[in-house]
Amino acid sequence: MDAKDCIFCKIIAGQISAAVVYEDQAVLAFLDIGPVSDGHTLVVPKPHYSTVDQCPPEVLAGLIHPIHRIAKAVVAATGCDGYNVLCNNGRAAGQLVSHVHFHVIPRVTGDGVFSHWPSSKYPEGKMEATAAAIRKNL
Repeated sequence: MDAKDCIFCKIIAGQISAAVVYEDQAVLAFLDIGPVSDGHTLVVPKPHYSTVDQCPPEVLAGLIHPIHRIAKAVVAATGCDGYNVLCNNGRAAGQLVSHVHFHVIPRVTGDGVFSHWPSSKYPEGKMEATAAAIRKNL
């Protein structure tokens, strides 16, 4: 998907309305139209990049301060007990809009959201082999 077909790019350009909570020269944050909880906010860089690995480091770095401010504001506004900050990359990871974005999701104790983390254990030797393969590709 390129920028001309991207719903987030259309929101950034003002072609589609959104409940904007924050904007600066490089970042736009707005409420998710399909929220996991009240206050679920999306934080997006204005330039179009599909995934974190395609996004320049300086663009990603420019998202951290706004995410910090927005998370504090979401907590204050919603009274939540905690929050998730997450970024899905690729369809297999649950990314529905191919424009890099971070979710700030307010949580309350016992809400049942993400109640099961499907963790597992590495077979003998696989953890070390996987770590070595990642290091090799850095």
